Amino acid sequence: MSTQKGLEIAQAYFDAYGFPMLKEQFPYLLPYLAAGLTGSGSECYGYDDELSRDHDFEPGFCLFLPDEEIISRKEAFQLERAYSALPKSFMGIDRSMIHPVGQRRGIIRISDFFVEKTGMPDGLLSVEQWLSLPDNALAEATNGKIFYDGYGIFSKIRERLNRRPDDIRRKKLCSHLLLMNQSGQYNYLRCLGHGENGAAQMAVFEYVRHCIQVVFLLNNAYMPFYKWVFRSMRALPKLSLLAEVLEYLIVTDNEPDLCREKSDVMESISADIIRELTDQRLTQASGEDLQRHAFSVNDGIKDTRIRNMHVLAGE
Repeated sequence: MSTQKGLEIAQAYFDAYGFPMLKEQFPYLLPYLAAGLTGSGSECYGYDDELSRDHDFEPGFCLFLPDEEIISRKEAFQLERAYSALPKSFMGIDRSMIHPVGQRRGIIRISDFFVEKTGMPDGLLSVEQWLSLPDNALAEATNGKIFYDGYGIFSKIRERLNRRPDDIRRKKLCSHLLLMNQSGQYNYLRCLGHGENGAAQMAVFEYVRHCIQVVFLLNNAYMPFYKWVFRSMRALPKLSLLAEVLEYLIVTDNEPDLCREKSDVMESISADIIRELTDQRLTQASGEDLQRHAFSVNDGIKDTRIRNMHVLAGE
């Protein structure tokens, strides 16, 4: 069995069978198609391994079609049949005859794909959608690789979604910085002082969750589904070393000899975050209080409506 990654297998399968099939059988449709591997699944991030192959792993690719006024239902059905007729085995991996709910391979309308991921067929998101959409949905809309795009629309929509507007990034940073401050710099030791050990541990988890979101925002990157968060974070260009200490915070308990150390670690992490905010000129505040920096980040929002939204609107 091949040890190559799913993305590599998908492109090799497309090059060997997919593109020749399209060129031979559908040359008149080829200028309107896009092909690649993107969306759900570890292979779309390049994170797949041997364990990943126990479900939903097969050679294949996504073939993206524009709406029916350009490619009709009949033509889409013909493409589906031709795709289904492609070789059932490749590089020692068999294609499944049963597909899970939520198609990950095969013939997919461009509008259907982006509606599923973002709620909009063209990637034109409102302020409210930018603020409320979970990062992993935006990550799935923009991950993976496009092997071919004759029409260009699919790639154009991905490009539109690939980077948050700056005002949105600031609003989300403000929210997550405030919640880092509340959970780690304020509530953790207070919960322990009240004898609320469960609440203290929840405060740690909240601090870590919001800190990770801040790190991805400072990298202008989307945070993937939680099971890939630490792996993805370790590959970021900025603040990637925080992954190790954030893991330490959530895998250790809150015994008396550890709680002060954990509080100090959170303060150290917060200082690293503040330095990066300063380096990127996102804050004009000073000091070690994340709350002050959060409000400074918010003050830098240019759009008055977004700036005046609730400070936790980006959470």
